[in-house]
Parts: sequence; structure tokens; C-alpha cells
Amino acid sequence: MRPDAWRRAALLLVAASLGGCATGYRTLPAPVPPAEEPVVLPAPEPKSPWGNGPIYEVHGRRYVVMDSAQGYRERGIASWYGKEFHGKPTSSRETYDMHALTAAHRTLPLPSYVRVTNLRNQKSVVVRVNDRGPFVAGRLIDLSYAAAVALDMVDDGTAPVEVAALDFGPPPEATVAATEGVIGTRGDTQLYLQVGAFGDFENARRRFEQVQRGGVGPAYVHEDTDARPALYRVRIGPIADVEQYDAVVARLRDLGISEMHLVTE
Repeated sequence: MRPDAWRRAALLLVAASLGGCATGYRTLPAPVPPAEEPVVLPAPEPKSPWGNGPIYEVHGRRYVVMDSAQGYRERGIASWYGKEFHGKPTSSRETYDMHALTAAHRTLPLPSYVRVTNLRNQKSVVVRVNDRGPFVAGRLIDLSYAAAVALDMVDDGTAPVEVAALDFGPPPEATVAATEGVIGTRGDTQLYLQVGAFGDFENARRRFEQVQRGGVGPAYVHEDTDARPALYRVRIGPIADVEQYDAVVARLRDLGISEMHLVTE
């Protein structure tokens, strides 16, 4: 075959290969949702040999994995992740399924089971934590698409939530009461950011003035007379949305305040 014929043949072969790749990419099927609604069946499980630290580092920050999820309860902002991660390995080396009820958390043991409650609408869902993340400032937990649907937070992308670990044994009475209180909260619940709880009113006043000088507000001091001795809690809010939450958290960190968590009234 002449040299120019070889070149034409090679060009045709490359074109055919590129055309095949492009067609294959365009026809890549989307994740198929299950025929039935997803469910999760909580049960004690051994720790995964992968993703459990005990210490790991991401973006220059160190995280210490908890020995146990028992008694864990925290409030913060949830986000969710979807099809861009569908089919990819999680930190526990399981395959991420956006249609399963799973979640990513930075420090809970893998796997763990937690109940996530949307503090805006009181919808809740039990998920299995099998991944690490989210590594974004101001985010507590990253939910699967299915879990985000269950909490009605897909369109917003984020939501204020309470995350409470499931205990596989008789829980103490206080834990039961606290859980029932969260689920039974009214739909008009107001969210606040608490930036300190003090037994001495003067300490609370100093924190309140620090927040005010920093231009963060509205702020106030709440006297908790049910506590013995009484506690003075410095709070900011109500917090209208996640954008305001992020802005307030960023400003507080600039002021050197790292002790903060969501509370409801």
C-alpha cells in the first residue's frame, strides 16, 4: 500500500474510534431509580476495615474518627450528593448508590445508623453512614439523593437538621424524651445559633458584647432557669436560611468564636 493510502487508512481508523467514544458518552444511561421506595434496616454491624481512621487528613485538616456512635447527637446543616458520584466507591469501599438511604459524615464510625430530622418541616429519615464528608465549611452531613428526597430538601440543596445516632439496645429515658421532643416540634420552629452557655452572667455578657461589636445579630442572652445552677446562653437569630447561617458562621470564626451550634425555639 502506498504511503498516502496508509495515512488515509489511519485517519479513518482514528475518526471511527473518536466517533465511537463520543456516541458511547452521549448514550451513557442515567442511574435507574428502584421500583420501590428505598428502606434501611438498622442492625449492629462490625466496623469497616476501610475509612475508620482513627485519624485522617483532608485539605490540611485532621479528623479523629469516633470509637462509637452511641449517644451522638448534633445539629447543623445537611447537604446532599447525587449522580456525579453514583457508582463510585465510598470511603468504606462500598459503591455509592444515590437511590439508597446513605450518608457521609466526617467522624462517625463506618458504618453507623443515624436518624436525620429536617428542622424546618420535621420530616425524618434513617440512613446508613458509609462515606466520609462533607469537607465544606459549615456542613454537618452529606445525604444521598434518596435521603434528601425523604427530607424534602432536594430543591433547596441544604437544610438545617438534627442528626442522632441509633443505639442498638435499651436507650436511657432521657434520650427517648429528647427524641420525641424533636419529632414533635411544631412546623413554625425558629432556628438560632448558640455561641456559648455560661454559669456566670458576666461571662455571658462579655460574649454578647463581643458578638455585637463584631456586627453579628440580632443577639440576646437567654437565661435557662430550668438548669441547676442557672445557665446564660448567648444566641443569635432567628436564622432565616442557610445563606444567613453560612454568613454568620463565617463572621463568628473571624471573631475567633468556634463554639456554636443550632438550637430551636
